[in-house]
Amino acid sequence: MNNTVSCSELMRRMGAGAVVIDVMTPEEYAVRHVAGARNACIYEMVFLDRIAEQVPDKAAELIVYDATGTTRSAGLARERLLQAGYAAVAILAGGIAAWRAAGLPVEGSGQACAAEAELRDGTYRIDTGKSTLEWIGRNLSKRHYGRIAIQAGELVIAGGKPATGSIVLDMTAISNLDLQDQGWNDMLIRHLSSEDFFAVERFPRASFTLTGWEAQAGSGPEAAQGVATGELTIKEVTRSISFPAMVAPQQGGSIQAHAVFDINRTHWNVCYGSCRIFEHLGMHLVHDLISLELFVTACMA
Repeated sequence: MNNTVSCSELMRRMGAGAVVIDVMTPEEYAVRHVAGARNACIYEMVFLDRIAEQVPDKAAELIVYDATGTTRSAGLARERLLQAGYAAVAILAGGIAAWRAAGLPVEGSGQACAAEAELRDGTYRIDTGKSTLEWIGRNLSKRHYGRIAIQAGELVIAGGKPATGSIVLDMTAISNLDLQDQGWNDMLIRHLSSEDFFAVERFPRASFTLTGWEAQAGSGPEAAQGVATGELTIKEVTRSISFPAMVAPQQGGSIQAHAVFDINRTHWNVCYGSCRIFEHLGMHLVHDLISLELFVTACMA
């Protein structure tokens, strides 16, 4: 049996009893699918369970398809099915995009879904209630983690990719999420807020200004992936940083952005416990690197 079949061949095989499986998400399936196709999402852990429920006969002929045939979605589904013992599995070449281009029958609501949303040009205001910066700090025996509130910010999309933007952090709103004892939790927050670390009374705000974006080759259409470059200011010290990030459009016109990266805190005069700067630290030694993870939701201004 060939690995792939054309649209016309699929029509013929459906007439002969082949079972067609849409391997995209249930949301995508509800919007649009090959008429008569069943659904089992390849991205879900229960993919093979769904197939077993719908097609218990492993001798049945299966034909799977994804959105465009340009990614590994349908190919992975075929691999999983063959490994599970299904003997005859083929892929619709070009996915449902080819099926629609051929003018063949589809079913579904026809409404736009998240995967079809576009990253529209414009200025997006950050939703501070749905956005946050998470941090992780470490010493030799353990780590602590928490959040820093985002006070304000915006992101400008131009030419389908991030162009400029800014984020203001409220350093007075540092929180810890791992210490359950309130006394220890309060002590750590006082320590981080003090002159030992971020001196928040003198420097209540930190900020990041996006100045450049280098697109990543081979990025998919669902998200702009690249390397963001900009200026990070902490304790009135400004330094250039670069880090990988992605920005994806959502239903309703909003966008979400995500990035995870490390910084060397001593470059911003956050020096407590650094063995590069102090000696004989003992239990007070703290790793120079801080891990940061940014989650942003923003809406068109």
